[in-house]
Amino acid sequence: MTSYQELEDTDYKPLPKDWQSSGPFKIDRSKYAIGEKIFLVVHELKFDEKGQIDIMRHVNATHQVVWDSILFDGAQKSRFDFYFEPKIQKYDVFCSVDDLIEKWSFVFRGTNYANLDFKIDKRVVFGTNIEPIC
Repeated sequence: MTSYQELEDTDYKPLPKDWQSSGPFKIDRSKYAIGEKIFLVVHELKFDEKGQIDIMRHVNATHQVVWDSILFDGAQKSRFDFYFEPKIQKYDVFCSVDDLIEKWSFVFRGTNYANLDFKIDKRVVFGTNIEPIC
């Protein structure tokens, strides 16, 4: 288990941009801090591309947990931006920072696009609640 004092003492500095992409889907970094917003940019989605983006947290080598899902339809919108902030909340498995740290993925259901993987590390954005709630 992570020491919360250790997390509070961790200085947060945003990492440089290192754009990751899969087809029309892009994120600005491969590593984020606890409390940092993660932006997904979608540009030039084809008219016939339709599906669902699942935001997944990897539990282990064979299991993942869905954080949220976003529907997309190129016939409706060819461009959009989306952001989310993984944080402690009273859902099944996101009770402490230990549930946030590690590998995550955007999974593009209904397409042949590869997943976009990223990691949440132990850095903490100033003012982010890191006290466990479960």
